[in-house]
Amino acid sequence: MNAFFGALRTAIDAGVIVVLAGMGELLTERVGVLNLGQEGLIGVGAIGAVVAADQGAGPWVAFLVGMTAAALFGLLFATSVVVVRTNQVLTGLALVLIGVGLSNQLGNGFQGSPIQSRFGSFRIPILADIPQLGPALFEHTAIVYLSYIVLPLVVWFLLFRTRHGMNLRAVGENPAAADAAGISVTGMRLLYTTIGAALSGAGGAFLMLVLTRGWSVDVARGRGWVALAVVIFAAWRPSLLVFGALLFGAMTSLEFVAQRQNWGIPSSLLSTLPYIVTLALIVVPAVLTRFGFKGRSTVAPGALAEPYFREER
Repeated sequence: MNAFFGALRTAIDAGVIVVLAGMGELLTERVGVLNLGQEGLIGVGAIGAVVAADQGAGPWVAFLVGMTAAALFGLLFATSVVVVRTNQVLTGLALVLIGVGLSNQLGNGFQGSPIQSRFGSFRIPILADIPQLGPALFEHTAIVYLSYIVLPLVVWFLLFRTRHGMNLRAVGENPAAADAAGISVTGMRLLYTTIGAALSGAGGAFLMLVLTRGWSVDVARGRGWVALAVVIFAAWRPSLLVFGALLFGAMTSLEFVAQRQNWGIPSSLLSTLPYIVTLALIVVPAVLTRFGFKGRSTVAPGALAEPYFREER
């Protein structure tokens, strides 16, 4: 496999974490909850998978353990902001500190130890046999295909082609009207904030069971913040979110290619390139809109980050 197709394969794998965490945050924000704790949830999912793998669990079990660990933290966050009605921004930042700190502390004993339980590649017959392109596109783990194809389709269908999805969006746009129509605002927000956290944890588990060989400190390395930014770029739509995640993966892959090919670009600049591009995805459309360019709508859900008080309906 030459450098280009090798970079393409790396880009696809690197973008999976952003797809999973971003899709989870998209669902969370669609019901009006802003969860800034993605960085911590990825860390929790990662250490959950590592601990399970260390105990002899297979890759799928370790993956589910990582998701479950993050879901529990997501449920605690959801209970705090939805039921107790704490400030969503401050609670999300606290979740980052707790998740990152706890995962780093628990992960100290695993540094330098390779993860034995790992996902193998799944070859799509015939397509994987195409020279160069086949292995780059059609020889990945099952999680890659689920993340890029199945999950976005399911989320899109749920949001825009079902009555439940219409209720979900109503909770995020106008919770008072949704409540008046008999929709449980509290139940919907608790459910999808927890599901969103589980998907973020899945991103962390994938990181450990596929991308890296062992535990390292601050394993998320900003990917949670990137997921938050990509949701805004995607205008809360699954299809554009996949594109944004692939772009992030491409920039990450470019860093490795430049280092291997010795392009002479400082490594410090290359390591920040994915985050610079992610920031541009948000800033450029906003600037163009400010100067009168009419592009896609980037309006957030109407009740995003606003607690709902039924007595004020």
